[in-house]
Amino acid sequence: MFSEIAPWYDFLNHFLSLNIDRSWRRRVVALVPPPAAAEGPILDVCTGSGDLALAYAQVAPSSTQIVGADFCHELLQQARRKAHLKPCPASLTFVEADAQYLPFPDNSFALVCVAFGLRNITDMHRGLWEMIRVLRPGGRLAILEFSRPRRKILGSLYTLYFRYLLPLIGQLLCRNRYSAYRYLPESVLQFPDYEKLAAILQSHGLRDVAFVPFTGGIATLYTGRKPAEMR
Repeated sequence: MFSEIAPWYDFLNHFLSLNIDRSWRRRVVALVPPPAAAEGPILDVCTGSGDLALAYAQVAPSSTQIVGADFCHELLQQARRKAHLKPCPASLTFVEADAQYLPFPDNSFALVCVAFGLRNITDMHRGLWEMIRVLRPGGRLAILEFSRPRRKILGSLYTLYFRYLLPLIGQLLCRNRYSAYRYLPESVLQFPDYEKLAAILQSHGLRDVAFVPFTGGIATLYTGRKPAEMR
C-alpha cells in the first residue's frame, strides 16, 4: 500500500493535515531534544520519507548519528533525496528494515522515535519490544501518533473529515487509491490512545511515561524512558 502512494506521500500528508504535521514534528524535537552525541545515536522507526529524522538532523550536534528505518523501499528513496537536498550537520543514514525485526544490536540507541507509524506495524507489541530492545538503558522512546479529540464538537468534525472527506480527497488526488486513505481513518479510530497507549508502554517496562496532546488531541506525543536495570 505505501509503495503505491509513495509518489504522493509527502504532498498528501501536508495537504490533508493543512500543513500542521510539520509543526507537530518540530514540537516533538523541542519536547524530546536530541541527546548529546556521546550518549548515543538516534533511531527513527517507520521513518517513511524521513521527515522526523530530518527534523532531528537539523538540530542535533554535528557528531550525532541518526538512522531512519522503514520497510518501504520507495519511501526511503524519497528520504535519501530529501536528505541530499537539505544538508545537515548530523550524520544521517537510511536503512530498509521491518520494525518488527530491527537489524540492530541490543542497547544501541539513546533515543528511539516513531511518527505516525506505530499503528501501521502488524504486531504493535512486537514492534514496541524491538524499539525498547535497541534502546539503551536510560534512553527515551518518543511516539507521535494520531488520536481522537475529546472535545465533542472538535471530535465530531474530526470524525467527519477523517472518515468521509479524507478518503475521497485521497482518491481524487491519488487516482483511485481510495483504499489507502480509507485505511488511515479506520486505523486511527481503532488504535488505543491517551491513557490506553500510556498503559501499554508501562506494561512494556518503560518508566516516566507521559503524553501530550497536540492541536486539541488530533495528534499526541507519548514518551517513556527505559530503566537503567532493563537490558
